[in-house]
Amino acid sequence: MKESISTILKEIGEDPQREGLLKTPERVEKSMRFLTGGYSESTESIINEAMFKAENDEMIIVRDIEMYSLCEHHMLPFYGKVHVGYIPNKRIVGLSKIPRIVNMFARRLQVQERLTQQIADCLKEHLDPLGVMVVVEAKHFCSMMRGVEKQHSSMTTSAVIGAFRTDHITRQEFLTLISK
Repeated sequence: MKESISTILKEIGEDPQREGLLKTPERVEKSMRFLTGGYSESTESIINEAMFKAENDEMIIVRDIEMYSLCEHHMLPFYGKVHVGYIPNKRIVGLSKIPRIVNMFARRLQVQERLTQQIADCLKEHLDPLGVMVVVEAKHFCSMMRGVEKQHSSMTTSAVIGAFRTDHITRQEFLTLISK
């Protein structure tokens, strides 16, 4: 990867041997390995033994989870907040596991629409809840610093499964609670 970064530096007209750039290929490689570390993780290793018997079937929400990802089209960052809600069906997962799942999927080359659905599908698969809803609000550097160059626009996506899809009152409760 370092050699490829040196080549890119040359192609844009820079000198990779310039003092300020000597360690840039190494730093970029380290950064890219961190930012795409989600490829080497699995939901099984994240959830591990942190599933517990649910004592109720009331909605659980983890909101305002910070998210940072790279768009797969330009490899530029997009960032924002993820809100996750689910209605347990005999099982709950440890609180820290939901942000870890968000990080795992975000630390891959992504599009926001797929990221949103992957988080919801993961919870559906592992918890078999009565319903799952995920909302992602993000700003994309590919439309902020290039292309259309609109700094104040953002994108909102949702994934809706089970009771959140069929029961509009439940869906509205989730949306009201994440907006506070």
